[in-house]
Order: sequence, then C-alpha cells, then structure tokens
Amino acid sequence: MSTAPNPIDLQKHLSGVDYPARKNDLIKAAREHGASEDIVKALETMPDREYDGPNAVSQAVTRR
Repeated sequence: MSTAPNPIDLQKHLSGVDYPARKNDLIKAAREHGASEDIVKALETMPDREYDGPNAVSQAVTRR
C-alpha cells in the first residue's frame, strides 16, 4: 500500500471546494486543479460520504 499524500499538497488541490462536499465532488475538484494520480487514487479510496471540511478529508485519506 502506498503512503498517504502530503496533506499540504492534498489541500492545495482541493482549494476552492465548498464544504460540506461529497467524495465525488472532491475527486472532481482535485482533477480540475491538476492533482497527481496518487492524490486522486487516495481520494477514491475514501468512504463515499459527505465531508465537512479539509481536516475530515485528510483524516479519511490517512485512514485508508
């Protein structure tokens, strides 16, 4: 299993996201902001639910 993406890089690629946000919205935003495939894959592994902010996203990514 690969390591979780750097939280700073992750949030950089999610800038401008309006929270709460669904998993698919986060993946779309990351792709639109030029996120690496590693970041996109990390987001894809998160549970499919609504996230209330950047910290919730970072926690979900690191728990995979």
